Amino acid sequence: MPQSSPLTDGPSEEFPGFPGIGTALTEADTDRLAADGLWASGGTVHPEAVRFGQTVVTALLADGALPEGTLPAALAERVARVRGLALPGYHRIETTDGHRLSAFSLRRLAPGPHPLVVLPSGWTPFGWGLFPGAYIALALRGYHVLAYTPRGLGLPGLPTTSEGYVDVAGPHDVADGSTLVDFGIEHFAPAVTGFMGESYGSGISQLVAAHDERVAAVVALSTWGNLATSLYENRTRHLAAVRALIGFTGGPVEEKFDEGNRKILDDFLGDRNLDAVVRWAERRSPETYTDLTDDHGTPTFYSNTWHESLFAVNEAVDTFDRLRVPKRLNLWIGDHAAPEGAGLLGTGLGAPDPVLDEAYAWLDHHLKGERNGVEEWDEVCAQVMFTYVTEPVSDPVTGQPTGARRIVGPAVRESRPTWRDVTVGYELLALTGEGAGGTDGGLVPFGRDGEGTPATGWRRTFLAGVDTEATAMGEPLRTGQEEWKGNPRTYDIRKIDRRHALAWTTGPLVPADGGPVGRRVRGVPRLRLTVRSTVTTACLVAHLFDVAEDGTARIVTHEPLNAYDLTADRDTTVTWRLQAAAYDVPAGHRLMLVVDSKDPLYGDASVTWTQTEIGSPPEAASFLELPLG
Repeated sequence: MPQSSPLTDGPSEEFPGFPGIGTALTEADTDRLAADGLWASGGTVHPEAVRFGQTVVTALLADGALPEGTLPAALAERVARVRGLALPGYHRIETTDGHRLSAFSLRRLAPGPHPLVVLPSGWTPFGWGLFPGAYIALALRGYHVLAYTPRGLGLPGLPTTSEGYVDVAGPHDVADGSTLVDFGIEHFAPAVTGFMGESYGSGISQLVAAHDERVAAVVALSTWGNLATSLYENRTRHLAAVRALIGFTGGPVEEKFDEGNRKILDDFLGDRNLDAVVRWAERRSPETYTDLTDDHGTPTFYSNTWHESLFAVNEAVDTFDRLRVPKRLNLWIGDHAAPEGAGLLGTGLGAPDPVLDEAYAWLDHHLKGERNGVEEWDEVCAQVMFTYVTEPVSDPVTGQPTGARRIVGPAVRESRPTWRDVTVGYELLALTGEGAGGTDGGLVPFGRDGEGTPATGWRRTFLAGVDTEATAMGEPLRTGQEEWKGNPRTYDIRKIDRRHALAWTTGPLVPADGGPVGRRVRGVPRLRLTVRSTVTTACLVAHLFDVAEDGTARIVTHEPLNAYDLTADRDTTVTWRLQAAAYDVPAGHRLMLVVDSKDPLYGDASVTWTQTEIGSPPEAASFLELPLG
């Protein structure tokens, strides 16, 4: 490993550059990428996002002045400012077991000490090269910056690729994080060290902080707390998420994972030895080590989205709620990385960005000691779906409407002292049998905040094993990205095939206060159903929709459950939580619960063309518990 004197440039190596990086960036490139978002079709990183990140990194590491026109003017000015304030470096940092991790640094030139922020990259084949916007923003705020790609991730030939096998946030990744802390202390002599990560990097940040008391604060974006329930909950495998992650490493499975981790992945995909998979994942879960985090008192900032396709919101909320440290949970409209993607990449540098502005404020308060209002924050702040104001988008050439909309007024955000204060009451909605003429059943208030008793004695059936139009999302990552941009997916409830699904609907919702909101859904809904099947297994995928007067709908939340050991002549009652939500259902709209047996996101236990029966016997009435705020 190259050596250097302390507090010079660290053991910096010559940057080999990115192959085929292409032409300079223009304002039009930046605007187009800001409009398109981070995710391309198929759940891949947008190629223009990759080119943008690599071009900016190249500019930061360039020898001498940048050729005019390399970057848009505003971005070029920021890069020049950073290069005047900090010394950039490219590193290969050796781990305790002899692998070299690719890393990038910005070392402040002014006399210090200055705080250091370490940024493990997300789980992408492009490593730390994807988020130069964060490095620029942190350097301009007075931080040393040390970004790295966790072991095993990356495409062959990229300078951002790290050696070794992907450890999936295992003990090697934790040890590597401490190695990066050692490197930072040796070469930057920081006043204090914090971690900031997105996605995979956010979990690694939490795990390192739990095991290394030198980490003084954590920012965890699009984060996860429990890997086990992210992969497997309600006896249901989250197949689409795992397949996407396997394809995101930058190489074939046999080259990216060691034999032990390959067996875990094979077992998960093959629906085998799931108890061992769960134990493996629990050892890699920040939730398992919250007592260590509490002992260290590490201030921890969480950010997540309501319609997460990779790390569902409940598991993050559950981990957050267990922490007994200074903490903050921000919840946003959309899906994984959509809220913070543009800011991390750098397409929106200089523009107001509450997602990252609040993350940076957290670091400023806890690493620099700034009294910037963070000390007065509530623990939880949540956007309410889909309360933004939008307007139609027209084609710039023809002037004709494109069908898309743009946000012109931000969504409502609500702050609460704790997560438990998000929900202030519950409404119990009994499921009823079919209406007149075989129509959908009803959702009728009863009990705690209603009157009467639940409807019982009915049974309804559907043919399992065939998917319907009731799906959690159109495409992982992309559907939620469109939500973030002001275009939530619209469903036509008439197209949900009632042969393969059952539905229950409220009447038009009437607000108690006479206002525009019929129900303020806040928190975690809970569903109880009594089920039978003509075979021993069944999958129940519950979707909760907001249905407008014209029959179009938007999804509020969903969650699957696989049931086993069923018999045709015996009832089995199951209860499970749907994913948390903050959603204002407009007055006059209806809530619709749809239960079918398949969803592209999940592995299901349904058997095609078998019969699933849902009922409501007197001793186990079927109901939906709706949390209200």
